[in-house]
Amino acid sequence: MFAALTDPTRRALLEELARAGPATVTDLARRLPISRQAIAKHLRQLAEAGLISSGEPAGRRHPYRLEPAAIRTAQVWLARLANRWDDRLAALEGALDATDTNRGVTQQ
Repeated sequence: MFAALTDPTRRALLEELARAGPATVTDLARRLPISRQAIAKHLRQLAEAGLISSGEPAGRRHPYRLEPAAIRTAQVWLARLANRWDDRLAALEGALDATDTNRGVTQQ
């Protein structure tokens, strides 16, 4: 999933689907400065990562939509990771403050 998110074009496609809702390759090509072939390739990669899915086809049109569950899973994981870093940074800050306090006491 995160490998799929490293590409700025794929992130732009996700943002467009989030902003405007389900869309076909042709719809996305009209809205973004990307060729239909490139969009189709990126959409396949996003679908393989579980971030989007293809809705029910209407004739030759295959609308793609976000998969909120996959995005929520990534969001929860990133939030936990961020909290761990916040905890570690707070512990480091406390240790540095204690060191500064101890230095001030010994220098007096």
